[in-house]
Amino acid sequence: MTALLIILAAIVLLVIGYVTYGSWLAKQWGVDPSRKTPAVTMEDGVDYVAAPAAVLMGHHFSSIAGAGPINGPIQASVFGWVPVFLWCVIGGIFFGGLQDFGSLFASIRHDGKSVGEIIGDSMGKRAKKLFIIFALLVLILVIASFVNVVAGTFFTAPDAGQFGFVLHPNNNQTTAMISFLFIILAIVYGILTNRVGMKTGPATVIGLAGIVISLVIGLNVGLALSRTAWIVIIGLYITVASLIPVWIMLQPRDYLSSFLLYAMMLIAICGIVYTAFSGNATFQLPAFNGWKLADGRMLFPTLFITVACGACSGFHSLISTGTSSKQLATEAHAKAIGYGSMLIESALGVISLIAVGMISTGYTADLGSPASAFANGIAAMFNGNAVIAALLTLAVSVFALTSLDTGTRLSRFMFSELFLKEGEASHKDATGVRSILTHPLTGTAFMVIIGCILGGLSLSQIWGLFGAANQLLAGIALLAVCSWLGQVGKNNKMFYFPMAFMLCATISSLVLTIKAKFGMIGGGTAAWGDWFQLVFALAMVILAVILVIEGIGTLGRQSAKAGR
Repeated sequence: MTALLIILAAIVLLVIGYVTYGSWLAKQWGVDPSRKTPAVTMEDGVDYVAAPAAVLMGHHFSSIAGAGPINGPIQASVFGWVPVFLWCVIGGIFFGGLQDFGSLFASIRHDGKSVGEIIGDSMGKRAKKLFIIFALLVLILVIASFVNVVAGTFFTAPDAGQFGFVLHPNNNQTTAMISFLFIILAIVYGILTNRVGMKTGPATVIGLAGIVISLVIGLNVGLALSRTAWIVIIGLYITVASLIPVWIMLQPRDYLSSFLLYAMMLIAICGIVYTAFSGNATFQLPAFNGWKLADGRMLFPTLFITVACGACSGFHSLISTGTSSKQLATEAHAKAIGYGSMLIESALGVISLIAVGMISTGYTADLGSPASAFANGIAAMFNGNAVIAALLTLAVSVFALTSLDTGTRLSRFMFSELFLKEGEASHKDATGVRSILTHPLTGTAFMVIIGCILGGLSLSQIWGLFGAANQLLAGIALLAVCSWLGQVGKNNKMFYFPMAFMLCATISSLVLTIKAKFGMIGGGTAAWGDWFQLVFALAMVILAVILVIEGIGTLGRQSAKAGR
């Protein structure tokens, strides 16, 4: 019954937050449904393509979710369920939702451009360049981390003895096959809706039937390849996905994938309700395990870095300003997509917390990966049903790939912005070497090659850095939107505390990491990965401190001007 009360409380509070605070934000900022969006005024059939609300919601939700709201809350469960629950709910409403909605709104008022352009508008050209460099560092970690995760989910061990199409597949081979079929299905859906002219409803029915067929095929025929082969294939896939029109791959794949996520959440909620009255499983997580764990980890800042996407994630701001703002058909959809998606993700974070509580008193390595812990926890509510566990593992893997191809497209946009001059819209307007550097293929290839190399190394330090870097990006995104709103004379005071809190938590975490790595170097125990983590952490802290100083100066000047 405890699990049922937890999820009901979360849903009620998140719905209240959406109806009240979300609507208040829209009113304060002046969201105008009658105003044309960049997807309409700048439509180009490649990046700027207006999408139906349901399709864009599917893209946005699938992209921001990934494996984050499952991994983060489960790993943070060692602190107890109360702090994780509170941060998912309060963080989602007042931190993450604010950032996502604000970033999306600011971007559609900047021709669908990135946070870098928003910073350039309010804080100047130097701050813009510094932010883009910072964001690209984060995106390298995103690509490397998810290449590692996806390849690890797909590959078949070398001693399996068989590669190619295999009968009676294991979970990895099934996941690989279904993910491959999803790509084909997405292309078919894109052609039906954008070239044949089929309406969203009938096309969705066909798409859902295709998902069922893909699942049936994948459960019986798998695809087996080595880890290296999968890294190469994933690299080629995300390169192509980054360059082709969004209607061919990104929109339809993410939209159809979102139904897996919705189904996964529905199954989980049904399991929680069923368990509450049948007693199939017991919620075992303690309410609170203290401010400091036995291994030395402190609740602050560790909890607020670890939960990540379940409450607030900087990666969301890049998606809001990189792809979603270019597909928003009307500002009337902005609150549902920008704010609503984050709150649904917070609900998924709470579900993940409940899942691990059904099989353990807190996450440990003995439970396997967080994705496995999630799948087994939900399956435990259904008497350990193996099919449900396999399908839930599949759903988590599908979303890791979704975040990966979206992240690659974002890196392509931002790499070009780094070298474009004022007034230049694309590589066609640039001259000399910059015409090469700003070309979409250049940025994509650069980011994919580095990301795949790092992902192939399987460095655990990459994922450890990603959490802090991602949350630091959230603090800077909040600062960027806050500065812009102040410049245009709109209420931005709701940003002050979330911005300051996220910056303090993440910079504190990175400083602790830097201190630990210097200690390892001084003691002669540092490996190559520790040096990598140290250099990356130092670079991000330095860039962040400079941006914060620039932002504080901007806000100070705005305040002084308003007081005159």
